[in-house]
Amino acid sequence: MSAYALARPLLFSLDPEVAHRLTLKLLDTGLLVFPRIAPSPVPAMGLHFPNPVGLAAGLDKDAAHVDGLARLGFGFIEVGTVTPRPQPGNAKPRLFRIVEKKALINRFGFNNVGVEAFLRNLERTRWRGILGINLGKNADTPPERAADDYVTGLEKVYAQASYITINVSSPNTRGLRDLQNDESLDNLLRKISGKRKELQDKHGKRVPIALKVAPDLDDAQIVAIADAVRRHRIDAVIATNTSVSREGVEGLRHAAEAGGLSGAPIRARATAVLGKFRRALGGEAALIGAGGIMTGEDAREKREAGAALVQLYTGLIYRGPDLVAEVAEAVRRYRQGSHQKGDGGIISQATVKEARR
Repeated sequence: MSAYALARPLLFSLDPEVAHRLTLKLLDTGLLVFPRIAPSPVPAMGLHFPNPVGLAAGLDKDAAHVDGLARLGFGFIEVGTVTPRPQPGNAKPRLFRIVEKKALINRFGFNNVGVEAFLRNLERTRWRGILGINLGKNADTPPERAADDYVTGLEKVYAQASYITINVSSPNTRGLRDLQNDESLDNLLRKISGKRKELQDKHGKRVPIALKVAPDLDDAQIVAIADAVRRHRIDAVIATNTSVSREGVEGLRHAAEAGGLSGAPIRARATAVLGKFRRALGGEAALIGAGGIMTGEDAREKREAGAALVQLYTGLIYRGPDLVAEVAEAVRRYRQGSHQKGDGGIISQATVKEARR
């Protein structure tokens, strides 16, 4: 039995948000030792990832625990969501476990220290791996000004980021998901793309941009979002965020709580959306699979659906650090099998198309 399996009953006896903070503090001590993950390089978004397993945004909202999290062996780490101004998020309690289904419901509401303090935290970070920064808008910013918040965030974090994620899919900020709609998304991505061009000239580097989408999209929305991604030369799509559906947890304790559902119950839905983006984009943007990865086999499923990279969050809560190594090994074996079959794997195909852009 792993050390985490032994510790989990104690952690699960605590309030979920308290357990979250305690775990991060333990990682920060550096006293916990984890096995080294063998390199398995992956090209995506014009970057070279040491392995394809990443930490999803939301676990370290303030970029205050990057060094501790890096010890788990991730190939990349995404921090945030960060907003231009600090905000407390929604009232507590706002994080709930549905243990029977290996699920969480959260309604944090982009609680964070604001971009200035966030960047100060990053300045203290020693880790120099691939860092994604997830951007959102402040809750009190009106919808017609939402793009301004993202542009401000982009300008602030550009120099520090390996890539930047535009989060328009959290269900916990009123009106945020409306930014996925045709006209709103086109306007947002046009402004983001224009600002990136300015920042690229200023800093002498092109930082890739990813768009994080919901698992609750219909087919028409997926096609429209893919068209906007292609039109504005967005580098990647992260599929997916949490779900407003309660399918698979109906009637269970906490299932009626407001917020986004994550974990095992959304795996199939998130993977289906991932596969539809693969077909809609035809390799013109990298795909990052997230949502419901609880085992190495779940990650393999994401790869088969088109993901170049995968991200973990809720699976870590239930499985602990061993999941990182398990997923890395499962994806490595999948890639080996793909190369042996002579198809080159999903990533190399996407890389060829990216090089033509």
